[in-house]
Amino acid sequence: MSRAAVSELVAVCAGVFGLALYAGLILVPAWTSYTRTWERLTAMVLSLYVLAVFVGIGVAGALIVIYNWG
Repeated sequence: MSRAAVSELVAVCAGVFGLALYAGLILVPAWTSYTRTWERLTAMVLSLYVLAVFVGIGVAGALIVIYNWG
């Protein structure tokens, strides 16, 4: 395997693992906390905000590492 293939494999696995964690740790508890459909949908939409914040923190951390690498 080439270095590019290994990097792509790691990125895909990290993405799949991250989405599975999001679904299991954030989305499912938010969905099961409410009984009405509109409350569940609202909780799901607001949980997307949490996902966006986590992605932003990850991107910011990666940019800091890249900036300070050399």
